[in-house]
Amino acid sequence: MRRTSASAAARRPDGTASVELVAVLPALLLALLVAAQLAAAGHALWSAALASRAGARAAAVGDDGRAAARRALPGGLREGARIRDTGAISVRVPIPRLVPGLPRVEAAAASDLAVGDG
Repeated sequence: MRRTSASAAARRPDGTASVELVAVLPALLLALLVAAQLAAAGHALWSAALASRAGARAAAVGDDGRAAARRALPGGLREGARIRDTGAISVRVPIPRLVPGLPRVEAAAASDLAVGDG
Protein backbone atom coordinates (compact mmCIF):
# COMPACT_ATOMS: atom_id res chain seq x y z
CA MET A 1 0.00 0.00 0.00
CA ARG A 2 1.36 3.36 -1.03
CA ARG A 3 1.49 6.22 1.45
CA THR A 4 1.00 9.82 0.40
CA SER A 5 1.82 12.96 2.24
CA ALA A 6 -0.83 15.40 3.40
CA SER A 7 0.16 18.00 0.79
CA ALA A 8 -0.07 15.46 -2.02
CA ALA A 9 -3.50 14.35 -0.82
CA ALA A 10 -4.67 17.97 -0.74
CA ARG A 11 -3.75 18.43 -4.40
CA ARG A 12 -5.74 15.43 -5.58
CA PRO A 13 -9.12 16.16 -7.20
CA ASP A 14 -10.95 13.55 -5.12
CA GLY A 15 -13.89 15.20 -3.38
CA THR A 16 -13.38 18.72 -4.74
CA ALA A 17 -16.66 18.53 -6.65
CA SER A 18 -18.48 17.74 -3.41
CA VAL A 19 -16.84 20.65 -1.62
CA GLU A 20 -17.68 23.02 -4.46
CA LEU A 21 -21.30 21.82 -4.50
CA VAL A 22 -21.64 22.41 -0.77
CA ALA A 23 -20.16 25.89 -1.19
CA VAL A 24 -22.45 26.84 -4.11
CA LEU A 25 -25.65 25.18 -2.89
CA PRO A 26 -26.85 28.08 -0.66
CA ALA A 27 -26.46 30.55 -3.53
CA LEU A 28 -28.38 28.23 -5.86
CA LEU A 29 -31.19 27.84 -3.35
CA LEU A 30 -31.38 31.60 -2.82
CA ALA A 31 -31.53 32.19 -6.58
CA LEU A 32 -34.31 29.61 -6.87
CA LEU A 33 -36.26 31.27 -4.05
CA VAL A 34 -35.88 34.73 -5.62
CA ALA A 35 -37.03 33.40 -8.99
CA ALA A 36 -40.06 31.72 -7.43
CA GLN A 37 -41.00 34.92 -5.54
CA LEU A 38 -40.72 36.95 -8.75
CA ALA A 39 -42.94 34.41 -10.51
CA ALA A 40 -45.53 34.72 -7.73
CA ALA A 41 -45.44 38.53 -8.03
CA GLY A 42 -45.87 38.31 -11.80
CA HIS A 43 -48.80 35.94 -11.43
CA ALA A 44 -50.50 38.27 -8.95
CA LEU A 45 -50.00 41.29 -11.21
CA TRP A 46 -51.25 39.41 -14.28
CA SER A 47 -54.30 38.16 -12.38
CA ALA A 48 -55.14 41.64 -11.08
CA ALA A 49 -54.96 43.04 -14.62
CA LEU A 50 -57.21 40.30 -16.01
CA ALA A 51 -59.70 40.73 -13.18
CA SER A 52 -59.89 44.50 -13.60
CA ARG A 53 -60.45 44.08 -17.34
CA ALA A 54 -63.21 41.51 -16.72
CA GLY A 55 -64.84 43.84 -14.21
CA ALA A 56 -64.66 46.77 -16.62
CA ARG A 57 -66.26 44.70 -19.37
CA ALA A 58 -69.08 43.67 -17.06
CA ALA A 59 -69.62 47.26 -15.90
CA ALA A 60 -69.69 48.47 -19.52
CA VAL A 61 -72.65 46.21 -20.30
CA GLY A 62 -74.51 47.04 -17.07
CA ASP A 63 -73.51 44.08 -14.88
CA ASP A 64 -71.85 44.20 -11.46
CA GLY A 65 -68.21 44.98 -12.24
CA ARG A 66 -66.92 44.26 -8.75
CA ALA A 67 -68.49 40.79 -8.66
CA ALA A 68 -67.17 40.00 -12.14
CA ALA A 69 -63.67 41.09 -11.15
CA ARG A 70 -63.77 38.93 -8.01
CA ARG A 71 -64.95 35.91 -10.02
CA ALA A 72 -62.09 36.41 -12.50
CA LEU A 73 -59.44 36.15 -9.77
CA PRO A 74 -57.85 32.77 -8.98
CA GLY A 75 -59.10 31.24 -5.74
CA GLY A 76 -55.91 31.91 -3.79
CA LEU A 77 -55.99 35.64 -4.53
CA ARG A 78 -59.71 36.26 -3.91
CA GLU A 79 -59.49 36.29 -0.12
CA GLY A 80 -57.27 39.35 0.28
CA ALA A 81 -58.41 41.19 -2.85
CA ARG A 82 -59.70 44.74 -2.65
CA ILE A 83 -61.89 45.76 -5.58
CA ARG A 84 -63.21 49.29 -6.10
CA ASP A 85 -65.56 50.68 -8.69
CA THR A 86 -65.00 54.42 -9.08
CA GLY A 87 -65.80 54.65 -12.77
CA ALA A 88 -62.82 52.39 -13.40
CA ILE A 89 -62.54 48.98 -11.83
CA SER A 90 -59.41 48.77 -9.68
CA VAL A 91 -58.15 45.50 -8.24
CA ARG A 92 -55.47 45.14 -5.53
CA VAL A 93 -54.27 41.69 -4.52
CA PRO A 94 -51.58 40.74 -2.02
CA ILE A 95 -48.56 39.06 -3.55
CA PRO A 96 -48.12 35.59 -2.01
CA ARG A 97 -45.04 35.48 0.23
CA LEU A 98 -42.82 32.43 0.02
CA VAL A 99 -40.79 33.57 3.02
CA PRO A 100 -42.94 34.50 6.03
CA GLY A 101 -40.76 37.43 7.09
CA LEU A 102 -41.15 39.37 3.85
CA PRO A 103 -43.22 42.57 3.98
CA ARG A 104 -46.72 42.61 2.56
CA VAL A 105 -46.73 43.93 -1.00
CA GLU A 106 -49.74 44.30 -3.30
CA ALA A 107 -50.15 44.16 -7.04
CA ALA A 108 -52.68 46.58 -8.48
CA ALA A 109 -54.38 47.18 -11.80
CA ALA A 110 -57.25 49.32 -13.05
CA SER A 111 -59.34 49.23 -16.19
CA ASP A 112 -62.02 51.46 -17.62
CA LEU A 113 -63.99 50.60 -20.72
CA ALA A 114 -66.35 52.92 -22.45
CA VAL A 115 -69.10 51.55 -24.68
CA GLY A 116 -67.49 50.47 -27.91
CA ASP A 117 -63.96 49.95 -26.52
CA GLY A 118 -64.27 46.15 -26.72
